[in-house]
Amino acid sequence: MCGIIGYVGKRIADRVLIDGLKKLEYRGYDSAGISVFRDNKIELFRKVGKIINLETELAEKGLNSRIGIGHTRWATHGKPTEKNAHPHISHSKKIVVVHNGIIENYQQLKKKLPASYKFISETDTEIIAHLLEYYYIKLKKDKNISTQNKYLLAMQKTISQLKGSFAIVIMFSDNQKEIFAVKKDSPLLLGIGINEMFITSDITAILSYTNRSINLEDGDFIVISKNKYKIFDKDGKETNRKINIAQIDTNVTEKSGYKHFMLKEIHEQPQIIEDIILTKINRENNEINFRDLNLSKKDINNISRVIILACGTSYHAGLIGKFLIEDLAQIPCEVDVASEFRYRSHNRVIDKDCFVIAISQSGETADTIASFNEIKKLKPKNLMICNVINSTLTKKADNVIYTRCGTEIGVASTKAFTSQLCILFLVSLFLGRQRNILNDKRYNEIICELLKIPQKMKNTIDSITPVMEYWGKHFYQKNSFLYLGRNINYPIALEGALKLKEISYIHAEGYPAGEMKHGPIALIDENMPVLTIATESNVYEKVASNVEEARARNGKMLVIATEGNKIIKNIADFVCFVPKTLDILSPIINIIPLQFLAYFIAEMRGCDIDQPRNLAKSVTVE
Repeated sequence: MCGIIGYVGKRIADRVLIDGLKKLEYRGYDSAGISVFRDNKIELFRKVGKIINLETELAEKGLNSRIGIGHTRWATHGKPTEKNAHPHISHSKKIVVVHNGIIENYQQLKKKLPASYKFISETDTEIIAHLLEYYYIKLKKDKNISTQNKYLLAMQKTISQLKGSFAIVIMFSDNQKEIFAVKKDSPLLLGIGINEMFITSDITAILSYTNRSINLEDGDFIVISKNKYKIFDKDGKETNRKINIAQIDTNVTEKSGYKHFMLKEIHEQPQIIEDIILTKINRENNEINFRDLNLSKKDINNISRVIILACGTSYHAGLIGKFLIEDLAQIPCEVDVASEFRYRSHNRVIDKDCFVIAISQSGETADTIASFNEIKKLKPKNLMICNVINSTLTKKADNVIYTRCGTEIGVASTKAFTSQLCILFLVSLFLGRQRNILNDKRYNEIICELLKIPQKMKNTIDSITPVMEYWGKHFYQKNSFLYLGRNINYPIALEGALKLKEISYIHAEGYPAGEMKHGPIALIDENMPVLTIATESNVYEKVASNVEEARARNGKMLVIATEGNKIIKNIADFVCFVPKTLDILSPIINIIPLQFLAYFIAEMRGCDIDQPRNLAKSVTVE
């Protein structure tokens, strides 16, 4: 959730920290702060709200420190206030920390400290600073322990008390040349520059300075100074980790002329889908190639059922994946919200013939990680669909397929969602082909249509943008929306409603169109827009009937329909036409107008589209 950065080197630290925090702001933006040394003392600077508030204050300070740590916060414990903002400082102001994650037992730990330790925040993080100081003071009295070891031992003793997930970065007031850090179940990496070192929760924060990094493992402790670093494993043994060379294009963190990152990312979708298709399909024989998928034909034929785990938008992708897997591979499929699945009796529902697919844009989603950890104990075949290379979930999975859609800055997911759909479609086709479910004729017809999808996405963007802007002008003042869909497009109704909720703050509900009459129909009147996905499919007539039912209750009917449908205007108040494609591919097209509608409504309401209130990009806490 939150963003962390630390720096030691040749540059002025606060400038590097602010630059990094701006690039991490999509991970949390309730408040932000930095800590640097000034006049041999630890100084804190914290502000509520966006990074610009903190940057404005620092511009007047004339700081000249070459070492510091920073943090942008998504609130978990305590409201977004200055006293709850990171960094947090210890009782005697000798130790300062930033933290991402949750300390589950912080209340109990507070009671173990002497009464003289006063807490000024409502956070779980402050306990870390106080515990570090408590142990460090004790260790300083032992003349048999070197100063360097005292820092690490204080950290080890503190970490041994903590329950939960964390990435923690620390500075000690009596050491103005080094930064310390430790991680468990929360992302943290080391950036290696020339005469400078970085520590951060996301490589995008430091790509302007270096593309060389090390992903830290759970339990790793690290010490960085201007010219060197040391990594210690959970047992305190110095160790080496692989240096990675980042391939990320720094342009992904720029808007490239678009007003918002979300708008840019919507427009990027056709190219991303084209790239996925071209890299996964051999055009000589149309066969799908997952080179790194460690599944034999026998393994695939032995799959008894598929279980998909995900949260949020990825969960909606998983729901569509269920339709695809059951249709194209004829394997029973269940989809679970990871935050609920993690508390079920897994040994009753998982066996060695299950195939578990986890989906996460970031690969750091806490609930999905927790569920996956439980599943791994039962040793089923598994697959991770993820966008972020070397993220926590990708390291845990036996098989990984990367969506490779580039860093998604807009908090409301767009291109990550459609790239997940494309990968799920290809996986379903691959499974069906391996199980001899799809004959050559149907398989090649599907591949032929899939190859046309990127151009159809481009055509959709070009044709529906003014239509959705027109819809936005008519409906941005409404307080509630109902989204309806059936079969494979029911999850698109859910995702469309979620997009509207996320960035416009309008209440929106996605519902199966056939279930509307079992409750939601009571809400429909002239003030309730009802958006229905009624593209060409084997349930089109059923959906059209549902439109008629809502229209009879004076609802304002907005319909997404297939080009060439000449009848739909007779029953709809507003129609948006999209290109014709196979029903199983239609979600990739049909989500685009819903993304645009949410965008234009939010823009007309004056909302913060890229950083909507109360949300963060990577949900690393429960």
